[in-house]
Amino acid sequence: MNDFHMWATFVVIAMSIVGYAWEKWSIEGVALATLAALLALFTLIPQSPTGPAATVVDANELIAGFANPALVTVLALLVIGQALFNTDALEKPAELMAKLGGRSVFRTILVLLFTAAVTSAFLNNTPVVVMFIPIIAAIAKQRGFHPTKALLPLSYVGILGGMTTLIGSSTNLLVAGVSARSGLELGFFDFIVPGLVMAGTGFLYVIFVMPWLLGNRDMPDESSALASGRHFVAQIDVTEGHRLVGEAAVAGLFPSLQGITVRSIYRPKKGPMQDGGTSGDQVILPPFEDLTLQPGDTIVVAATRRALTRALSEGAASLPQLAVEERDPERASDELGRLSESFTLAEAVVAPGSRLSGRTIDAARIRQTYGTMVLGLQRRSSVSRGMMRDNRLEPGDTLLVGGLPDDMERLRESRQLLLLERSAAEVPLRACAPRAIFIFVIVILLAATGVVPIVAASLIGAYAVIAAGCLSLRQAARSFDKQIFMLVGASLAAATAMEQTGGAGYLAMTTVDVFAGSSATIVLSALFIVTAGLTNVLSNNATAVLFTPIAIGIAQALNAPLEPFVIGILFAANCSFATPVAYQTNLLVLGPGRYRFVDYMRCGIPLIIILWIAFTVFVPAYYGL
Repeated sequence: MNDFHMWATFVVIAMSIVGYAWEKWSIEGVALATLAALLALFTLIPQSPTGPAATVVDANELIAGFANPALVTVLALLVIGQALFNTDALEKPAELMAKLGGRSVFRTILVLLFTAAVTSAFLNNTPVVVMFIPIIAAIAKQRGFHPTKALLPLSYVGILGGMTTLIGSSTNLLVAGVSARSGLELGFFDFIVPGLVMAGTGFLYVIFVMPWLLGNRDMPDESSALASGRHFVAQIDVTEGHRLVGEAAVAGLFPSLQGITVRSIYRPKKGPMQDGGTSGDQVILPPFEDLTLQPGDTIVVAATRRALTRALSEGAASLPQLAVEERDPERASDELGRLSESFTLAEAVVAPGSRLSGRTIDAARIRQTYGTMVLGLQRRSSVSRGMMRDNRLEPGDTLLVGGLPDDMERLRESRQLLLLERSAAEVPLRACAPRAIFIFVIVILLAATGVVPIVAASLIGAYAVIAAGCLSLRQAARSFDKQIFMLVGASLAAATAMEQTGGAGYLAMTTVDVFAGSSATIVLSALFIVTAGLTNVLSNNATAVLFTPIAIGIAQALNAPLEPFVIGILFAANCSFATPVAYQTNLLVLGPGRYRFVDYMRCGIPLIIILWIAFTVFVPAYYGL
């Protein structure tokens, strides 16, 4: 009967592989179907405990993967990574490193990619790539090179950097979790030497060969998604205690308003300003010489959305205030010019025939109707230097609006303003960036030194970033990737079934028979290239979990040490270079880089072959095979 269960397990796994590769159903759906099929197999048709495999698989063992320490660690690290992303904690260090490149395009790309690779060794590579995409896009525009030259290489070096340490990628943690059941515990830096050899070899290919394979492309026009030249007109009310109070102009510019053009300043002649300018206001136009900002000033500016977001998150810009009589007492804490958690910026277009057309922003009462505040205005025709809120709306105007998620939902239902769905993004809480970095460094030190188990360090760190205000519980819950959760849990269930029914041992013995008389090096090399090929069709996490017990079985059959075989699966499962769907960072750069499917094959397949050769030459010799 156990032979039946072994072959039935193979059938379930094969069907799940087809389901993942076909992409007709969601990953979560295929994973749930796989788990349900395994549960049905082992509960409706019980195993005989007297067969070749004496261990009986029960339901508790099949669902135990969802509480696997490696999976818990992955999810906790995703929360910490989201906190770093939510606070823009990595942006300033990355920009500082980019300045080291000077005026040389090659040196600039080299420094950026090297920084991303090193960072990916200590942080999940997905948030690292997310953080670097806008930086590369902005620098590409400044230096005059196409971002295609750097974005796909960015994804690749993120994957390569993640190979070097235990927490560099979720794949590493999962392989370590499966191998621990066989008595092989992988430490934080246990495979850093072969990892550096692999990553270094791949990095040289990415820097010197990939640009030639990608070729030269025309720069994107200003209307592309990467263009950052579209400016919004906005205004900043300088109130008592505002960061800009007392700031003096330097060479006509205000240092705190980086990347922002000041168009005019309205200063009340008598007393504090009340809700905007009046006929008695003094209008100050550029150039601004010997001018110091003071409470009551209203600054009319022109800036890109990115510059306005930065100013908001750093406190240089503030949220517009309502008059006292217009405030809702229940929302008063959100109306006092302070950024709250989950504060979101989005763009909305004034619809043709909208009843808002011809009204000023104040008269349109957008804030009172939808809860969202208007922070900027952009239109094709010129906008006056007067108060932004005094401009009359026209059909086709684009408004930069801000509010909480509930406010955005109300705006989404409006027929007067058309919310641009993909434009919504939360404002980073830069004030919390030092806290997020501090917590992240402590987690890394605790895990690297072994003072605290990595699962404990990551969970404590996840709680700490929430308690420190780096992200809300809702944001933390969103950072949990349900696809990873279901995929890994179902894959661990399949690995358990394959191992306990004797399937892993059967595959191992079959492989040994096929390569009978061959050295352990040849068997290890063949296992690497097979796993590397499958990881570009399946999920890298699923490939890692399914093939780790097979590799352990092969090593045991050959009387070889376990570590090189487990490390081989770890490296091979990370070789997700040949397709855009092989890894999430490949998908992240697909649109911004304007890549084609063939670009991934052209650049990824040679990289896999090079890493295979590097692995075959170095790793067996390093481990004494």
